[in-house]
Amino acid sequence: MTAVPSPTTIVRPRPTGRRRALPALLLVVLMAGLLVGGCARVRTALAVQPDDTVAGEVVVATPEQNPEDKGPKIALPPELADAVDVREYRQDGYVGSLLRFSDLTFEQVGQLNRVAGDAGAGAALELRRQGNRVIVTGSVDLTTVSVDKADFQLKISFPGEVTDTDGDADSGTVSWTFTPGEVNDVNAVVAFDDPNAPSALNWTLGLSAVVVLTAVAVVVMARRTRNPPVSPPR
Repeated sequence: MTAVPSPTTIVRPRPTGRRRALPALLLVVLMAGLLVGGCARVRTALAVQPDDTVAGEVVVATPEQNPEDKGPKIALPPELADAVDVREYRQDGYVGSLLRFSDLTFEQVGQLNRVAGDAGAGAALELRRQGNRVIVTGSVDLTTVSVDKADFQLKISFPGEVTDTDGDADSGTVSWTFTPGEVNDVNAVVAFDDPNAPSALNWTLGLSAVVVLTAVAVVVMARRTRNPPVSPPR
């Protein structure tokens, strides 16, 4: 299993036609932070597993105003209420929520965009599979966000080789630290096998079985041709 990178530290990150889209969780939590004027901590850590499921942790927090402050309100889609664990987050003067999940499909992760409702209009991000590659593309518009206490980070870990990225890559993990006041791009290409593609071993074993059965059939036919059964005398 690919380990989930901690959302509180900075880390870095086929052609058949089948694709799976992932409107990234980053858009949800990032835009939730923008709703409070840019003074926010939004740290997203996703780990794509070899079977194309996703585990992750997300921090959505704002500067604590008083001991009763609960931070930004998180509203999960009803169909994901049992799949995502939401806990209180208090650290470094920030208060909010820590979301944790595992074994979500790409489509289920995409459903988390409802957390922020229509607030995700300033960002676009997609993760899709093409054969033996996973491609990440997107952008995050922070031109209206002030730099005061703005902490926006994204990390995605993959069980494969990062072949191209504009983030910081280290051992299969790509990280982006977004700059307030700018439009930030997100791009990465990662090579790892499609879990639904036929395995080379199974293909080899199947081909070997066909060859063996064909050889046996040829031998049996040859023996029958060379040694036809003898009819008993009458």
